Amino acid sequence: QVQLVESGGGLVQPGESLRLSCAASGTIFSIANMAWYRRAPGKQRDMVAFITRSGYINYADSVKGRFTISRDNAKNTVYLQMNSLKPEDTAVYYCNTHPQPLYSWGQGTQVTVSS
Repeated sequence: QVQLVESGGGLVQPGESLRLSCAASGTIFSIANMAWYRRAPGKQRDMVAFITRSGYINYADSVKGRFTISRDNAKNTVYLQMNSLKPEDTAVYYCNTHPQPLYSWGQGTQVTVSS
């Protein structure tokens, strides 16, 4: 059973940065396409960024130029560097496979952007 554990969230002011981490158990991580998703209050969960096993990357339009996704297969970890954060980035952030989330969702990590 693959487990996903997200961390790195917090309360920041607009314009500041955060780096999220997602540690995945299981040996199939290195062959999985991974993504970060987020769920804002009262909204559905949306994909923010994904990275394939070969390193192809794509982002939601709302975060292009501000967020950077990366992965370390040796550590079974995927990262999300978030710069120039905006109040509308406030959400619980999750990781899972892409394009279909195949694993049970972790608890996520809360990101709150507020002055």
